[in-house]
Amino acid sequence: MTELSEQITIAASGDAVWAVVSDPLAVAACIPGATLTAADAPGTYAGAIKVKFGPTAVTFTGLVSLAYDDAARRCTIEGRGRDGRGASNALATGTVTVMGSGPATLTVQGGFQVSGPLEGFARTGGVHLARALLADFARNLEARIAPAEAAPAP
Repeated sequence: MTELSEQITIAASGDAVWAVVSDPLAVAACIPGATLTAADAPGTYAGAIKVKFGPTAVTFTGLVSLAYDDAARRCTIEGRGRDGRGASNALATGTVTVMGSGPATLTVQGGFQVSGPLEGFARTGGVHLARALLADFARNLEARIAPAEAAPAP
């Protein structure tokens, strides 16, 4: 499994960041190429993400299970998916923690594994792809929060 450990500073309060991070549909809206819909079991969602591995763009579809600890502002994630052609499988696990009051720090620790024809691409470029997705997520998260934090209290 390829490991990933990142810390991202978000120009917003920790409470505002957690409000978005603890909403699975809001998180999916901040990740380019991702979609999410509620599944049958509590805390489980059906989803898809389109990613580019080298010259190949693929869409992985599958399930993600989420568990939240509001007091610690932490989310545990496990996702499993299969590419549209059914030849490659992906597994991702991790923990996302929101720390600080403002600016907040988003800590992401976890790992991912891709098997099948895309395994080589994932092994050599997967961490770079994951970092790029996290950077896009952070920018979109800040943009989503900025108007809400700037609004005057009624």
